[in-house]
Amino acid sequence: MPFAETPLRDEYAAAVERVAGRTLDALRGGGGAAALATPDTAVPRPLLAAVRVLGADLFAPQLLTGAEPDGPTAALLAEARRTFPSPAPASPDAAQAIAWQDWAAEQVLARTPYADTAPDPAPAPPPGPAELGWQTWSVRMAQLSVLALPGLDGPVHDAARTNLLDLSRGTARAMLRRDFTTAVRLARWLAWADAADRPPHLEVEPILDRIRLVGIGAVRTRLELAVAEALSEGGPR
Repeated sequence: MPFAETPLRDEYAAAVERVAGRTLDALRGGGGAAALATPDTAVPRPLLAAVRVLGADLFAPQLLTGAEPDGPTAALLAEARRTFPSPAPASPDAAQAIAWQDWAAEQVLARTPYADTAPDPAPAPPPGPAELGWQTWSVRMAQLSVLALPGLDGPVHDAARTNLLDLSRGTARAMLRRDFTTAVRLARWLAWADAADRPPHLEVEPILDRIRLVGIGAVRTRLELAVAEALSEGGPR
């Protein structure tokens, strides 16, 4: 019943924005943990769902300043992953994106006492631009922007390092199409590469300045922008 589901969907979407906002505040505040829940109280399902969606980005404030992931957030993410198992993907492409997003969360949780006792095996390496074409591949990389964080490394990162020209082309294309959500996610990858001394084929700062100037409404997208800004300023590797 779509009409019955709409209010719940809206409630969960609003929770994602709230959690993204608290994470953004923590990032701008110097890298402390986001205060997401009160200890020893039941956690509402919308909050758990939002934590599940944000995944590894919950720890961006710490990872970008070289700190370890905080325990309360790790405990909350572990609970969210138990409460909300990976959703049934709509397509093989969606399945792969979800698998890599979950991998990123597992990699961060592995640095805490809240790691899964039996983590899933690493996903299959995603196809690259040679197989997909640079336009499609860059869209896929935008979907995996949560992996562009210090302390994470794997086949997706190898693909980013190897195909910086295609990432740059995808970023320019997204800017020309005024698809600023995709543009900021790809710019985040470019900033990640630049911080690792792999200069991209585009200057990242003017791109971020332009996105900042036009404004982006969603708080979650503003969090992506803040992560890209922190990386472009030389975030830790």
